[in-house]
Amino acid sequence: PGLLEPMAVHRDHRRRGHGRAITLAAAAALRALGASSAFVCTPTANTAAVATYTAAGFRPLPVTRDSRRDG
Repeated sequence: PGLLEPMAVHRDHRRRGHGRAITLAAAAALRALGASSAFVCTPTANTAAVATYTAAGFRPLPVTRDSRRDG
């Protein structure tokens, strides 16, 4: 499996499909390198990223919470 992150589009170029295109190109490159799958791990609060990855064909999975211990 391959990880497609981090990915970003400059604010002046958003909402033009560039994020989707970059994501699809990265997934194609991973496939060419022999990856059996691709995934992303972005916070659900990052709605722009979630929308971009969904537009590129990724399916949201249930939210998982990180564990942390203060101290």
